[in-house]
Amino acid sequence: MNYPNGKRSASVSKNNNLYSHQFGNRGMSLEKDINDTNAYYLETNKAVIHKKPTPIQIVKVNYPKRSAAVITEAYFKQASTTDYNGIYREKYIDFEAKETKNKTLFPLANIHQHQIDHMEAVVAQGGVSFLLIRFAVLDETYLLPAEKLFTHWNTQLNGGKKSIAYETIKQQGYFIPFQYKARVDYLTIIDKLYF
Repeated sequence: MNYPNGKRSASVSKNNNLYSHQFGNRGMSLEKDINDTNAYYLETNKAVIHKKPTPIQIVKVNYPKRSAAVITEAYFKQASTTDYNGIYREKYIDFEAKETKNKTLFPLANIHQHQIDHMEAVVAQGGVSFLLIRFAVLDETYLLPAEKLFTHWNTQLNGGKKSIAYETIKQQGYFIPFQYKARVDYLTIIDKLYF
């Protein structure tokens, strides 16, 4: 709320500590939260899980200064598989992370066939694969096991819904509460599902 003179009220100023305390974690990306969680897992010797780099082919580089190179043209070498992989309690872990601003559903267009193929291969070899979904507007994150995702994917391929309803994800997935150190503590759910 602004006063008639156009100045912001001190209680709603973004620089105000009350504002920062209440809304400090809003807008933080799922990827950053997962990376911080994985760093915590690594530091505490709980698991070794990393974000996979996307393979690119550099075509053109500009050298405006001797010490600063700028990539001006590059292409993806191949379609990437999933976002993260690693090992936990002697099990291979492989998962994709997606964020949506939609409050009522998760569009399956956010996933690609080559990612589903990869996840199916991981599951077939006895690995653990899943999808982490964050509903950004609701500030809620869920783990959806790959096997549940496959069912919805196949339904879509056979002319069914091209999305998964939020209520369905709440029923078939597992809510991950935000925490201080392990912000997206997905391994707690993995423990319940696989060990």
